[in-house]
Amino acid sequence: MKTTACGECGANAKVVRGSYPFKESGLPNVVLQGIDLIRCPKCRTTDPVIPRVNVLLRLLVVAVVSKPYRLVGEEVRFLRKYLRMSGEEFSHLIHVDKTTLSKWENNEDPISHQSDRLIRAVTLALGDGLKDKLEEIVRLFGQIEESRSDLRIDINPGEMSYQYA
Repeated sequence: MKTTACGECGANAKVVRGSYPFKESGLPNVVLQGIDLIRCPKCRTTDPVIPRVNVLLRLLVVAVVSKPYRLVGEEVRFLRKYLRMSGEEFSHLIHVDKTTLSKWENNEDPISHQSDRLIRAVTLALGDGLKDKLEEIVRLFGQIEESRSDLRIDINPGEMSYQYA
């Protein structure tokens, strides 16, 4: 079994393989499968070892814009931040008031199906390394269900694949 120093307290910690809820993404429903986890018996922390973070985030963007249900607020915020845009910049780009965008991101107002698709298309068109997915994913827009569903996204960083659970 591998060991390493704990990043929190410096004690000897075990490195194990496991699943990790990727809350740092800003999305409550993303789980990284089969990654190294540093578990410290002294301070009881668990730190993930996240491989190829930029590639992983790009994969997560593809998973979010490909999902078969309407976007929810946390996903809109995640996509906007992935594009490195402020709320004001993004709301201007998609031609909505910044308070409307804020209400969407905080799940205070539902996102219309037209705005949902526009947000997905803008993300694919402007996102780093996503243009090759644009046509494939836009063709799936007709299959998006209007009902809101919280869908877990399982990501396998080793295979750089995702699935909905």
